[in-house]
Amino acid sequence: MELGRWKLEIGILNVLKKNTEVMIKSYKDLQVHKEAFSLAMDIFWRTRKFPKEEIYSLTSQIVRSSRSVSANISEGWGKRQYEAVFKQQLINALGSNSETQDWLDYALACNYIEKEEHTVFTKRNEQIGKMLTKLYQNWKSYE
Repeated sequence: MELGRWKLEIGILNVLKKNTEVMIKSYKDLQVHKEAFSLAMDIFWRTRKFPKEEIYSLTSQIVRSSRSVSANISEGWGKRQYEAVFKQQLINALGSNSETQDWLDYALACNYIEKEEHTVFTKRNEQIGKMLTKLYQNWKSYE
């Protein structure tokens, strides 16, 4: 296999069945990156309705932590020839994912988002966490 092409094994993408493989050529091919990016954008647009006095606190924090999830995946991808380094970036992404959940909880507690909206964001966030964990557990780099 040529350098720069990587194999993704079972359990990473929802569409894969047991014992199948798919070629991943870019971090943008990872479903978890797509989901994390989408959630970060939805959170960004929702925070536009937060009170202006929160712009430098809650609004900034939740936007930055949610963006950090997909950013850590893409940064790790750039260092993927070192499997342990890539996996460390996935751990960082998991940390940012957890931080995002905490900020979502604050947004609910401050009545900036409704309970239903919080539930939707939380379910998406939890799914991203599960996907990151599976990716971490199953990633193998091949040269």
